[in-house]
Amino acid sequence: MAPVTGTARGTAATAPSAEGGAAPERRPGARDLAAAERRRERRSRWYRRDVRWSPYAFVAPFFLFFAAFGLFPLLYTGWASLHRVELTAPTDMEWVGLRNFARLLGDEFFWNALRNTFTIGVISTVPQLLIALGIAHLLNYKLRGSMFFRVAALTPYATSVAAATLVFVLMFGRDYGMINWALGLAGVGPVDWQNGEWTSQIAVSTIVVWRWTGYNALIYLAAMQAVPGDLYESAALDGASRRQQFVHVTIPSLRPTILFTCVVSTIGATQLFGEPLLFNGGGGATGGADHQFQTLGLYLYEQGWVNLHLGRASAIAWTMFLILLLIGAVNWLIVRRLRKSA
Repeated sequence: MAPVTGTARGTAATAPSAEGGAAPERRPGARDLAAAERRRERRSRWYRRDVRWSPYAFVAPFFLFFAAFGLFPLLYTGWASLHRVELTAPTDMEWVGLRNFARLLGDEFFWNALRNTFTIGVISTVPQLLIALGIAHLLNYKLRGSMFFRVAALTPYATSVAAATLVFVLMFGRDYGMINWALGLAGVGPVDWQNGEWTSQIAVSTIVVWRWTGYNALIYLAAMQAVPGDLYESAALDGASRRQQFVHVTIPSLRPTILFTCVVSTIGATQLFGEPLLFNGGGGATGGADHQFQTLGLYLYEQGWVNLHLGRASAIAWTMFLILLLIGAVNWLIVRRLRKSA
């Protein structure tokens, strides 16, 4: 019988046996091992690239939208504030330097809007945060239907600014408003809420308080639930009542949260626009007949989109931006001092 060659042996190793048994498995050759190694290396390379670049791809949409709708308008308004430019011809710019900012310093309407923004901000922020703190304290205890009350507290925040303001305009109506009707039952004569200086600012502040109290209450509630229960147990063992626990345990634990809500509410008050605009009805952006509740946001809108002075409006916008930076700096100093004291 002739000897079997190497090729024949390889063929015989892979061919089925005469008895019909299974053929032995073919061992991978050097070419197959090299191909598998290349595939593993390619997958490893793609994995390293994915780990390295995927985070940048995930955050890239935010930076693209921020550059398009945040950074570019900020830089453009800064450039426009240094020019005399009208909204009807935004490409025709005349360099005036800081003249637009200098005009604001001598503009009585700007100072009136700044004063109104400050007073409305104080009247709306202080009651809003105090009421929110009280609501959060009540919701912090185990109540039946607590989830319902939490959703109800957040409902005003989800309501449209236009819808809420129009309802409040009807409520504060001089002749047929519900507020004056209730005051009449108490023996108080009708109040002209829209045309009075303080009454109009109180009415606008009421809208802000109604919309944002529940939102801040939920923030306080989340912070209260993070306070360790051991502190309350220790205070209860020392004989502290619930009021004393609230004053001496809850409030000190909420200082960073209270500071945060104060800063956010102040920023919101500085940018107040929708409520006073709609409260004025068809009066436009004047903020009343005597500009008695015209805020910085309304004054900016009046200069840019009513008087068509885009350069002045840009200067107002950057002034508001600088005010917000000042608020942020004050917040940073307070937080730094609180950390040192802690």
